[in-house]
Amino acid sequence: MDEKTLLKAAAEAAENAYAPYSGYQVGAAALGEDGRLYTGCNVENASYGLTNCAERGALFAMVGAGCRRFTLLAVCAKGAAAPWPCGACRQVMAEFCQNGDTPVLVRGGDGVIMRSTVGGLLPEAFSLKGAPPCRS
Repeated sequence: MDEKTLLKAAAEAAENAYAPYSGYQVGAAALGEDGRLYTGCNVENASYGLTNCAERGALFAMVGAGCRRFTLLAVCAKGAAAPWPCGACRQVMAEFCQNGDTPVLVRGGDGVIMRSTVGGLLPEAFSLKGAPPCRS
Protein backbone atom coordinates (compact mmCIF):
# COMPACT_ATOMS: atom_id res chain seq x y z
CA MET A 1 0.00 0.00 0.00
CA ASP A 2 1.41 3.39 -0.93
CA GLU A 3 1.52 6.58 1.15
CA LYS A 4 -1.10 8.32 -1.00
CA THR A 5 -3.64 5.57 -0.27
CA LEU A 6 -2.91 5.71 3.44
CA LEU A 7 -3.25 9.51 3.55
CA LYS A 8 -6.56 9.27 1.68
CA ALA A 9 -7.86 6.73 4.22
CA ALA A 10 -6.82 9.00 7.10
CA ALA A 11 -8.55 11.99 5.48
CA GLU A 12 -11.72 9.93 5.00
CA ALA A 13 -11.59 8.83 8.65
CA ALA A 14 -11.43 12.50 9.71
CA GLU A 15 -14.87 12.95 8.11
CA ASN A 16 -16.26 10.64 10.83
CA ALA A 17 -14.68 12.53 13.74
CA TYR A 18 -16.92 13.62 16.59
CA ALA A 19 -15.44 17.01 17.48
CA PRO A 20 -18.25 19.30 18.67
CA TYR A 21 -16.01 21.05 21.23
CA SER A 22 -12.80 21.76 19.34
CA GLY A 23 -14.17 21.64 15.81
CA TYR A 24 -10.85 20.00 14.88
CA GLN A 25 -11.51 16.77 12.96
CA VAL A 26 -8.61 14.31 12.79
CA GLY A 27 -8.32 10.91 11.13
CA ALA A 28 -5.56 8.33 11.23
CA ALA A 29 -4.75 5.25 9.19
CA ALA A 30 -2.29 2.55 10.20
CA LEU A 31 -0.88 -0.09 7.90
CA GLY A 32 -0.60 -3.24 9.98
CA GLU A 33 2.25 -5.66 9.46
CA ASP A 34 -0.50 -8.03 8.28
CA GLY A 35 -1.02 -5.73 5.25
CA ARG A 36 -4.44 -4.55 6.41
CA LEU A 37 -5.54 -0.95 6.85
CA TYR A 38 -6.90 0.26 10.19
CA THR A 39 -8.49 3.68 10.68
CA GLY A 40 -9.63 5.84 13.54
CA CYS A 41 -10.93 9.35 14.19
CA ASN A 42 -10.93 11.63 17.19
CA VAL A 43 -13.94 11.28 19.47
CA GLU A 44 -14.47 14.11 21.93
CA ASN A 45 -16.49 14.07 25.13
CA ALA A 46 -17.95 16.77 27.37
CA SER A 47 -15.65 15.34 30.06
CA TYR A 48 -12.61 16.20 27.96
CA GLY A 49 -10.28 13.68 29.63
CA LEU A 50 -12.42 10.93 28.11
CA THR A 51 -11.67 12.15 24.58
CA ASN A 52 -9.78 9.72 22.33
CA CYS A 53 -7.41 10.69 19.54
CA ALA A 54 -7.52 9.35 16.00
CA GLU A 55 -4.11 7.70 16.24
CA ARG A 56 -5.05 5.64 19.27
CA GLY A 57 -8.38 4.78 17.65
CA ALA A 58 -6.62 3.35 14.60
CA LEU A 59 -4.04 1.46 16.63
CA PHE A 60 -6.62 0.07 19.06
CA ALA A 61 -8.68 -1.14 16.08
CA MET A 62 -5.55 -2.85 14.77
CA VAL A 63 -4.89 -4.57 18.09
CA GLY A 64 -8.57 -5.54 18.38
CA ALA A 65 -8.29 -7.26 15.00
CA GLY A 66 -5.33 -9.31 16.23
CA CYS A 67 -2.43 -7.37 14.66
CA ARG A 68 0.27 -6.12 17.02
CA ARG A 69 2.59 -4.05 14.80
CA PHE A 70 2.18 -1.27 12.24
CA THR A 71 4.60 -0.36 9.46
CA LEU A 72 3.29 3.10 8.52
CA LEU A 73 0.92 5.61 10.11
CA ALA A 74 -0.77 8.62 8.50
CA VAL A 75 -2.61 11.39 10.35
CA CYS A 76 -4.76 14.01 8.59
CA ALA A 77 -6.82 16.95 9.82
CA LYS A 78 -9.46 19.10 8.24
CA GLY A 79 -8.15 22.21 10.02
CA ALA A 80 -5.10 24.10 8.80
CA ALA A 81 -2.92 23.14 11.76
CA ALA A 82 -0.80 20.02 11.34
CA PRO A 83 -2.16 17.23 13.57
CA TRP A 84 1.06 16.12 15.23
CA PRO A 85 0.32 13.25 17.63
CA CYS A 86 0.01 14.10 21.33
CA GLY A 87 2.29 12.52 23.93
CA ALA A 88 -0.16 9.74 24.80
CA CYS A 89 -0.48 8.77 21.13
CA ARG A 90 3.29 8.82 20.70
CA GLN A 91 3.72 6.39 23.59
CA VAL A 92 1.03 4.06 22.18
CA MET A 93 2.72 4.26 18.77
CA ALA A 94 6.02 3.25 20.40
CA GLU A 95 4.31 0.21 21.91
CA PHE A 96 3.04 -1.10 18.58
CA CYS A 97 5.53 0.07 15.94
CA GLN A 98 8.00 -2.26 14.25
CA ASN A 99 10.92 -0.13 15.43
CA GLY A 100 11.90 3.50 15.99
CA ASP A 101 12.31 4.01 12.24
CA THR A 102 8.63 3.30 11.53
CA PRO A 103 7.42 6.25 9.40
CA VAL A 104 4.70 8.68 10.43
CA LEU A 105 3.06 11.03 7.90
CA VAL A 106 1.19 14.15 9.02
CA ARG A 107 -0.99 16.33 6.77
CA GLY A 108 -2.99 19.36 7.81
CA GLY A 109 -5.81 20.98 5.91
CA ASP A 110 -3.27 23.01 3.94
CA GLY A 111 -2.18 19.79 2.18
CA VAL A 112 1.45 19.97 3.31
CA ILE A 113 2.80 16.51 4.15
CA MET A 114 5.40 16.28 6.91
CA ARG A 115 7.35 13.16 7.76
CA SER A 116 8.87 11.80 10.93
CA THR A 117 9.45 8.47 12.58
CA VAL A 118 8.12 7.04 15.81
CA GLY A 119 11.60 7.37 17.30
CA GLY A 120 11.86 10.95 16.07
CA LEU A 121 8.53 11.82 17.70
CA LEU A 122 9.32 10.06 20.97
CA PRO A 123 13.01 9.40 21.57
CA GLU A 124 13.64 7.23 24.61
CA ALA A 125 10.04 6.01 24.84
CA PHE A 126 9.08 4.22 28.03
CA SER A 127 9.33 0.46 27.71
CA LEU A 128 8.93 -2.35 30.18
CA LYS A 129 11.72 -4.09 28.28
CA GLY A 130 14.12 -1.49 29.61
CA ALA A 131 13.16 2.03 30.44
CA PRO A 132 15.75 4.65 29.51
CA PRO A 133 18.12 5.58 32.31
CA CYS A 134 17.33 8.59 34.44
CA ARG A 135 19.17 11.74 33.49
CA SER A 136 20.33 14.37 35.88
